[in-house]
Amino acid sequence: MLMCEHYKPPDRYNEIVESQLRETGFYYVSQIGVVQCQSAMVNALVERWRPETHTFHFSVGECAVTLEDVAMILGLPTNGLPVTGPTMSSFEALEAECLHQFGVAPRKTDCRGSFIKLTWFRGLKDRIVLNDDVHIQMATRVDCKKIDGPLTLLLTWAWIQLPFLAPIPGNSRLFSIANRWRDWERENYGYRYTLLENYRRLLDDLQEGQFVWQPYGIGDIDPDLIPLAIHHNLVLWSARVPLISFECIEWHAIDRVMRQFGMRQGVPTLEQDLGASHGEVLTGPKNEDWANTHSSWVMQWTNRYSHILSDDLVPLHYQLESYMDWYRGAYGDHLQLSTLYSKRIQKVLSHHRHHHHYFFQ
Repeated sequence: MLMCEHYKPPDRYNEIVESQLRETGFYYVSQIGVVQCQSAMVNALVERWRPETHTFHFSVGECAVTLEDVAMILGLPTNGLPVTGPTMSSFEALEAECLHQFGVAPRKTDCRGSFIKLTWFRGLKDRIVLNDDVHIQMATRVDCKKIDGPLTLLLTWAWIQLPFLAPIPGNSRLFSIANRWRDWERENYGYRYTLLENYRRLLDDLQEGQFVWQPYGIGDIDPDLIPLAIHHNLVLWSARVPLISFECIEWHAIDRVMRQFGMRQGVPTLEQDLGASHGEVLTGPKNEDWANTHSSWVMQWTNRYSHILSDDLVPLHYQLESYMDWYRGAYGDHLQLSTLYSKRIQKVLSHHRHHHHYFFQ
């Protein structure tokens, strides 16, 4: 069961940092306020995530968070070099990197294994003066203990695609789109108490017209709100490519979610097998250059313009019989989760009663 915390509002950065935020593409995401998590809904989505296909499985078909969603919801750039390189976990490596970046290094007592304690960064923050480009690039927010960005992305995506499950949004003129739901709990206090079982049943009963396949059309969002830097990379949003973050590789399975781009959805090819790269996590000492380790995936991203999918745009409700017949045949047993969980519970209870009866005979 996933539990979510309510994060304290972030402290305001020094205003001279703004130019660096804009230059690096992090300005819009830095402006996102507190988007309170709805843990039951997140758990309901997690239940329907299939890692072998890299998609969510609903009764109406497969869907996923795409590069388009990352750009529109968080305002992050979606084109550029892969996020990769070496990771160094020895104290000597940490010491050298901190000396290079900050001009001062932590003591061994300021570290725990391959991690630097936040208390050291907090003390460092008070000593850094943001008076030139070098120090501006060093600046960091040190009051966060957990990263909630991915949950903000997932929740906002679900509320956009499944508006009947969403709390009442705020100002629709805000960019990035995640800010439509900043502080939503103030006006929708009871929404936080919706249970997992309710979401599970609602997703079981999902009908075609309830899922918004293309939520960023002209009738849904004012084109003038989308910054040119974000809109400029839209051609890449339909690329079938690996998404790379150091040790982690995820697959951008566009061929399985064509309807999210207004294209005809056919029976997709075999699932993309990422091998050990898909489950890689940074636990324990790990001194490795991930650009070399994942060189084949890096090459695919480098050639991303060769992997853009295109097709004639089709009406939103065109006939899907062949795809849906295949989809229900392949995954139908796992689309009605309320029934599936009910059967599992009954099986456990039956086993418990049998064991209890046998024990007291």
